[in-house]
Order: sequence, then C-alpha cells, then structure tokens
Amino acid sequence: MAVLQKIRQRSLLLILVIGFCLLAFIIGDLFNNGGFSSTSKDVGSINGKGISFEDFQIKVSNVEKSGQGITITQAANRVWDQEVSIALLTAEFDKLGIRVGENHIMEIFKADQNIGQNPTFLNAAGKFDIAKFKEFFKANPDQAQNLKDREKDASLNAKFQIYNSLIKAGVYTTDKEGKFKYGLEANKVNFDYVSILFSTVKDSDIKISDEEITNYMKTNEKKYKAEESREVQYVIIEDKASPEDENEVKVSVNALLTSRIAYNQASGKNDTLPGFKGAKDAIEFVNANSDKPYDSTYIAKKDLPAQFAEQLFNLAPGEVFGPYVNNNFVCLSKSLGKKAGVNAKASHILISYEGTQVPNKKEKRTKEQAKAKADLLFAQVQANPTSFMMVALMNSDDSSSQQGGDLGYFTQGQMVKPFNDFVFSSPVGKIGLVETDFGYHIINVTDKQDAVRLATIAQKIEPSEATSDKIYTKAVKFEMDATEGDFDKVAKAAKIQTNPSIKVKVMDETFGSLGNQRQIVRWAFEGETKIGDVKRFEVPNVGNVIAKVKAVFEAGLTPIADARPMVEPILKNKKKAEMIKAKMKGATLDVIAKANATQVKSAVDLTIDNPTLPGVGQEAKVVGTSFSLKGDKISAPIEGNLGVYVVKTKTVFTAPALKNYSEYVAKLKSQNASASGRVIPALKVDAKIEDNRSKFNF
Repeated sequence: MAVLQKIRQRSLLLILVIGFCLLAFIIGDLFNNGGFSSTSKDVGSINGKGISFEDFQIKVSNVEKSGQGITITQAANRVWDQEVSIALLTAEFDKLGIRVGENHIMEIFKADQNIGQNPTFLNAAGKFDIAKFKEFFKANPDQAQNLKDREKDASLNAKFQIYNSLIKAGVYTTDKEGKFKYGLEANKVNFDYVSILFSTVKDSDIKISDEEITNYMKTNEKKYKAEESREVQYVIIEDKASPEDENEVKVSVNALLTSRIAYNQASGKNDTLPGFKGAKDAIEFVNANSDKPYDSTYIAKKDLPAQFAEQLFNLAPGEVFGPYVNNNFVCLSKSLGKKAGVNAKASHILISYEGTQVPNKKEKRTKEQAKAKADLLFAQVQANPTSFMMVALMNSDDSSSQQGGDLGYFTQGQMVKPFNDFVFSSPVGKIGLVETDFGYHIINVTDKQDAVRLATIAQKIEPSEATSDKIYTKAVKFEMDATEGDFDKVAKAAKIQTNPSIKVKVMDETFGSLGNQRQIVRWAFEGETKIGDVKRFEVPNVGNVIAKVKAVFEAGLTPIADARPMVEPILKNKKKAEMIKAKMKGATLDVIAKANATQVKSAVDLTIDNPTLPGVGQEAKVVGTSFSLKGDKISAPIEGNLGVYVVKTKTVFTAPALKNYSEYVAKLKSQNASASGRVIPALKVDAKIEDNRSKFNF
C-alpha cells in the first residue's frame, strides 16, 4: 500500500517524464527520417525541378501491384527512369515550343485498344465516335479525373511523336553521303609497311601511377563518371544441420522400416503398426510420414538420383531401398512396379508443303509434290537406314535437321497424335511414314526407356534448436569480435572463410551470390554507417551474414582500382608507342625493318570501310593514312590500335562513279534509324540529376 501511495503522490512527475520521453522519440525520428530535412518532400530532382515523394510513392505502389513478383526497389528504379525521361523530354518539348491540341490527343486515344476498340465508344459502323466518347464522360462525372490523367499521358505521348518525327526528319541522308559511303567501301589501296606491335614490349617494363590514371580520367570526365558506391566485405555463417542432426533424421526414417507399438486411445490398448516394408497402402504411409507428398510419376533411370539410380531402378515390386540422402532429404523408396516404353526417342525427316504449320520451309511445294518427295526419301532410308541422319540433314524442313533429325526423348502425348501413335506402337528400329498438320514425317524410332514408380518417404535434414543456438552464438561472437578487431584476422581465427568484397551502388538490391539483399545495401549507405562498421544480418535459407563497410566512394571519377583495368592498357600503349617511334627512323622501309629486326609486309586491296591488316587486326588510322600519301614518300610513324606503323603507298584504286547511290543512301538510313533512341542517354549526360530515393527507404 505504501508503494501505491508513493506512486499516486508522484503521478504528475511520472506523466511529465513519460511525455518528455515520447516527445524526444518523435523529434528524433523526425530528424532521422528527414522530417525537417530540406529534401523531405522531394525524392529527387532533374535540372532543379523536384519530384514529389508523395506522387512518386503512389506510382511505385501502382507498378509494384501491376508487376508479377517485382520488388519495391525494382518498381522504384523503373518509376525513377520514367520520371527522369519524362522530365528531360518535357523540358525539350517546352524549349522547342511543341504543343498539341485535342485532335492530337484523340488520335492517341484511338490508337489505344482499350479506348479505340471499346464498344462503349463505337458507332453503328464499328468506328470510334468522338461524340460518344465525350458523352460518356459527361454522363459519368465520377470518371472525369481518370480522363484527365489519361489526357495528360496522351498529351505527352503526342508531343513525343512530334519530337521523334523532328529528329527523324533532321537525320537526313543525302546522295552526297551515299556517294561518300560508296567510296569508303569501294576505293582500295595497296601499300607496304613496317610494324612493331605493342606486344613486343613487356608490360612489366612500363609502370603507370595512380596520378597518371586520375589525370587521364580528368581529360574525359563524362566517360569516367561514377555514382556513389560502397565496398562491402562479408562472411556467411550458414544455418545448416550438424552431422548429429542428420543422424537423428536417419534414425527417425530408419525406424519407419519395421513395425512399431503405438497406443490406441480408442481401444485403450497397444497396437502393432506395420512398417514401410509391410504397409498395405504405401501411398497412405508416405503421405503420413513424409515431408514431400506421394508422386505417382513413372521415372526413367536417367532421371533418378545418379548415385542411387541403379539400385532404385532395379528394385523388385514391394522392395524397399534406403535410407539414403538426396538433396538434403533422408529417403526411403519402395518400388510400385515398372512400366515399359514410358519415354521414347525418335528422329524424323519432315517434308512440309504450302498451308502446313511449319514456318521455315526450305522450298515451296504442293501437298502432292511433298508426298512424292516423302515417298522417295522413305524408300531411300528403308533401303539404307544408316543414311537417315544425312538425309534428314539435307532435306528436313524443321530445325531438327541440324541434329540429323534427332528429336531427343519425349513422353506419351508430347507429340502430335499420328506421330505419337506410330512411335509408341512401334519397336526400336522401325521406320515409317505418317502425315500430320506439319506435313509428312519419315520417322525412325531410335530408343525406348522403361520407367519405375516409387513411393518415397523424404524427411528434410534441418538444424535442431540446439544447433541453431550454437550457430547464432557463433555469429554474434564474430560480429562483436570483428567490430573490435581486424575482420580478416577474426575470420581466420574462427576458421570462417571471407568472401570477395562486393561493390554496390545506392539503389542496388543484388548482393553478390546472395541475390536480393536490399537490407545490406541500404545499411551500407545509411548516414550513421561509416568505414569499418560491422553488422549481422539474418538471411532466410542462408543463415547469418556479417558485413563490414570496407571503403566509401563518393560520386565523381571512377575509383582508381576500378578504372585501372580500363585505363592502364591505354596509357601503357601510349608509352610503348613513344619508345617504338624513337626506333622507327630511316629513309626507306627496308632500312627501318633492318634496324628493328623485322620485315617489310604488304597489304592488298584494303578499304576505309574494312581496314583490317591481315594477321594483325583493324587499323583504320594506318589504312586512312595510306590513302593520303603522295608520290614515293614514306609516312611518319603512325600510332595505331595494336602497334606503330610506317607505310609506303603503292597504288590507290578509285572506284568508278555510279549513276545512282540509292543502295548506299539506304545503308546509311538504316544506320541512323535508331537515332531517336539515343536522345535520352545524351540528355542525361548533360543533366543535373539528384537522386534522394535511398533517404526514403526504397
């Protein structure tokens, strides 16, 4: 009672303390989640124009609901790409003064099958009726907002079509360009040359510093621009069963083999229950004792577990094999008998004709012509069965011809009925001719497989509670030790293998071989997470993942370690080129070749369009230079893709003029057809894009 009295006396104080704690919690949460942040309302911005978080979240939710199996991160990435594209294109539309009216929007609506083919909006002639369309929305004002949203999308679509047309019209190919293209392909040059390839200088003799790589990247910052990223190292402590756990399951399964005593509550007496061997109803026994239900499928020997296929396939009816371990299950299998010819293998030669279902016929023919050809080939392979493969390769009208007509194994009902009936009613080696909707088939039955039906008890090997506790303790201890000490040394001391470090970007969700682990990526980018921080994650079906942030890379130039494999060969070749150029001096090719212990080589009929030096590779700069050399001069050393070259032109063949260059104009037009698809990537390069999605837990 004294205690209650004291609580009553101090109730006001307690209320104030609790209220203060709640207020502190709310304020802290607001700060932590960006409640008072300047970017709290925008999930990002494009060229200074913000994207509202509320609108973005609604769109993400809609995409997530409409996509099958799509994650919230995948939905957020898809919506973000759409929002960026729309913002960049809308700015271009405004800049160009592109406007659309009601007619444009109606054309977009008509092209949409859900609107243009909707019976509600069609007239008596079955055509889209604008009056009926408008009347519907007048009579249904509750649909007005839906129409506004659709009009907004249709307006954007119409503007894009106009914009796309402008781009296509702007990428115009002239006859002069066609003539130039013809020259690139048809003009030819013959020249002699001396080459010293970069591969003749050892890479180990050339050193490239980090500073040189950085300076090179700075000369082309757009190419080597990188997003913010984190390097994370990790270990996995699997939540897997111990040998003792496996033994326990084996004992449990093994006990099912023989009869056992069980108390019968109804009779009040002990009953002797038969084991799997003596069970009258094997199927019922399996379903009562297995983690996997009974499967009535007949299984061919090749589809049984390889290690036990021989024993399982050759079981006598009613005989039991096991226990054996297969795919983390302890199993007992009882044979319910075999069935002959469950699977069959056959080859065929298909001769199709006009009107059949085969899309890629080798030649056009009537049904009568197809029958005559099939009869001829049938007689040929009957007389010489060993020729079947070659005849199929040369004559069959479907893709199986590439395998000599071999169709592999198939079961009853997989093939069209006449084909199926012949194969499964004929012995191996039988050759026959049947007709189907695909044409005439000359069929060779090449093999048949018997199959066995098994009643299999399968109990999963899972970690016991004691094992899971040990694994948890080990994982927590490792997390604590790695937080205080060196991650690699702690792993080595605990005999835990470290995995290769993984580099992730802020909106990634895939984490190496672990697949979708967005929680780990999100943690690595949290404001409080810094280099050296360690955290344990429980991953379903895997166990415990303990991760450490090894490095933080801010947005900017590509990290040197990532850039080196790309940039180092370029810089090494530049240094090699300077070394080689210094040695390629002389008045003639013979003098230069002799001084460098090499030979003068010849290149014949090379073109600008295909500047490939035989035995070397593509060297456009070398071939281009050879076209421009005049008289009896040799070129200065030319730094190419694969080495340094000195050339002397022998002859230049200028192709005769054509009356019409339309063929070459058409080639250039086809190359330019995808020009509009390159617009958005180009706009992104110069845009200022701020992405705050990670701050909103996407």
